[in-house]
Amino acid sequence: MKATMLKWRQRALYGALLALSGLVFVSCNLDLVNPNSATEAQVLKTKEGLFGLAVGMENYYATRALGSVITNIAVTAREASAVTTYSSLENLEDGGPELAGDNERVSRTFSRLYRVKGMAEDIIANVDELPVSEGTKNGLFALANLYRALCLGNLAQNWEYVAIVNDRNGQATYSPRLEAFQEAVRILEASIQRIESGGLSDEFVSRFYSEEEMLNKLYAHLARYSLFAGDYQKAIDAAKKVDLTKAYFFSYDGENKNPVYVRFVEDLVELAPRDNAGLPDELAPDPNDGRLAFYFVSIPKVSLVGLPIDSLICPFFTTLDASIPFYNPYEMVLIEAEAQARLGNLDAAEKALNRVRNKKPEDDPLAQGLAANLPDTYTSNGDVQALLNEIYKNRRLELYLTGMALEDSRRFGRPDPPRQIDYNSERNRNFYPYPSSERSRNPNCPPDPDI
Repeated sequence: MKATMLKWRQRALYGALLALSGLVFVSCNLDLVNPNSATEAQVLKTKEGLFGLAVGMENYYATRALGSVITNIAVTAREASAVTTYSSLENLEDGGPELAGDNERVSRTFSRLYRVKGMAEDIIANVDELPVSEGTKNGLFALANLYRALCLGNLAQNWEYVAIVNDRNGQATYSPRLEAFQEAVRILEASIQRIESGGLSDEFVSRFYSEEEMLNKLYAHLARYSLFAGDYQKAIDAAKKVDLTKAYFFSYDGENKNPVYVRFVEDLVELAPRDNAGLPDELAPDPNDGRLAFYFVSIPKVSLVGLPIDSLICPFFTTLDASIPFYNPYEMVLIEAEAQARLGNLDAAEKALNRVRNKKPEDDPLAQGLAANLPDTYTSNGDVQALLNEIYKNRRLELYLTGMALEDSRRFGRPDPPRQIDYNSERNRNFYPYPSSERSRNPNCPPDPDI
């Protein structure tokens, strides 16, 4: 198996074009006004301009937005704990009412996701006017929609309301987060239909990705966001379309460092993993679960707030140029397990769950040995809640540091966060507050969540 990776340096020409055009530089709220709008409008009408914007969109998501999502959620959902004193990090770990809209880590995540989403929306708005083949248009359309869906999905996992479409005048309107998941599903389906009916051009494939890779990524995220939207049969159907033998990665180098490595390993370390990935005692992993040794080495230390911590050794995060999976193919199996359980098909759910629990290191499609490697067969004996608890535990272990732990914690009905600081709580917020900058500029900004 050969994994496909993003190669920033191979696309330096397009990245340089993007930087020169000024298209990447937008404000930190939803006001996307560009002072060079005439130049921008011209560049967006050219093939090289949209190719450059597409590369910049991918690069910015991989190096900025993705790391921000992963590390914030790691703290909020108790996957990790702080080991360095920064006020913004301390407030993030305190959570509850202590976390306000002026927290720079929350604001940064918000602005980075909307920034990438704005780039994707610019590509989508201009792609069909380009003087290129339909196959090239199909590819750019699908790539932009993939990243727009990623942003919508991450925003909907972390905020109660989402601006589904950016607004250049800073007056974006917000919709309930369920509608953002549904929009992500809609645009992923539209992209799949367009590729399957019209194909991709050699020009797009040579510069970006094959049809197989594009469809695997689109179906994988269609499965994820269908599950989050509560459309369980659609989630199952999409998950079954994904080739579980294929893996794809975000890649990094000395100029574009792995963003999780920067927070957990490099120089002034900010975060360390919680023991047992932060799972409570009632859901403690089997000590023989191979995923524990894959991610962690036990150390006799505690975090700043006194929580037992480990050392992170997962190969996805331990060097500055380590590659991060675009998604874990076995997420699809866990999606099927959960969706079947919620549909009442317990035998099918247990069968899927046991595929994850019994996976051996040599069967890991990520080629790194990520596997529970447990020999027993789990059975719930008809107890739906026990089955859901086991699926949740396996999601926390299989999908550690993927930015989905907060969504999972709420969706599986884990205990609500306390209103007062309690570092032993399973999560410290339900949703994040909106950035103060957005509230001060946009009259449509929703009220902050209660907690």
